[in-house]
Amino acid sequence: MFAYILRRLWQMLPTMAGVVVLVFVLFNWVGGDPAYLLAGKMANAEAIANIRKQLGIDEPYYVQLWIFVKQILTFDFGNAWSTGEPVAHIISSRLGPSLTVLVPLTILETLFGIAAALTIAFVRGSLTDRLVMVVCTVGMSISILVYIIVFQYLLAYKMGLFPVQGWGEHFSENLLRYALLPILIGLTVSIAPTLRLFRSFVLDEVGQDYVRTARAKGMPERRVVWVHVLRNAAIPIITHVMANLPALLIGAFLLERFFGIPGMGREVILAVERSDFPVIKAITVYVAAATMVFNLLADLMYQAVDPRVQLK
Repeated sequence: MFAYILRRLWQMLPTMAGVVVLVFVLFNWVGGDPAYLLAGKMANAEAIANIRKQLGIDEPYYVQLWIFVKQILTFDFGNAWSTGEPVAHIISSRLGPSLTVLVPLTILETLFGIAAALTIAFVRGSLTDRLVMVVCTVGMSISILVYIIVFQYLLAYKMGLFPVQGWGEHFSENLLRYALLPILIGLTVSIAPTLRLFRSFVLDEVGQDYVRTARAKGMPERRVVWVHVLRNAAIPIITHVMANLPALLIGAFLLERFFGIPGMGREVILAVERSDFPVIKAITVYVAAATMVFNLLADLMYQAVDPRVQLK
């Protein structure tokens, strides 16, 4: 396994190099001249030239690319153009609030989706199964903005069960007070597509030969579904969950924007509005690296779940 991990890490290098070159090209050739954005509409040629020199974008492209590579290797992307705050501090301070909301949300969504999908497998094809699918379809058809507005108005403003918005200084206060309603809304929005997807994974396994063999041997239906079917359906479930984990780094920007959560999602939106390229480039590179790492972890989890999977 150690040799496989080293091989996969080595294979990540050309992929990461391609991401770096692509990001550099997009922001330097397609994104326009940042000196004009920072100088404002009334700036003269001398002011623009000074800004270009300060940013280092008056250097040849190969020099700028090497500077970008050094920033990635040292985890130092300089300061944000709009606020002057170090990019590293922006990411480290905004990542915590995003994870406070999205990690519990991902765990609850996965566990509830698996439990509901396996439960529906007991009554597959029945009226209950069809009603659940209809409810899921209706739920998926409603925009998240509707859920946010309705839940915020009824549960927070009218009933006073949750704060309308805000964020505190302590983790426990944020998790148990300010993050509860965003987590509830996120779970309400995401459970319908998750349940439909996990249900399809489970039903694909229910029709396999090993399930019919287990039933023919007299094994209880509950054990067939919750042990044998779940273990084999876990492979695509792991793929789905691990593929969505990089999104934790950029947060759920709508939830953060409406509830005043100082997370990564809101920071990304602000950086785009301000054309703050250092922040956007840093987040893009980090998300790309996280995606490759989570893919590697998914492969390792496959073998842990199913010993028949060989890592080659």
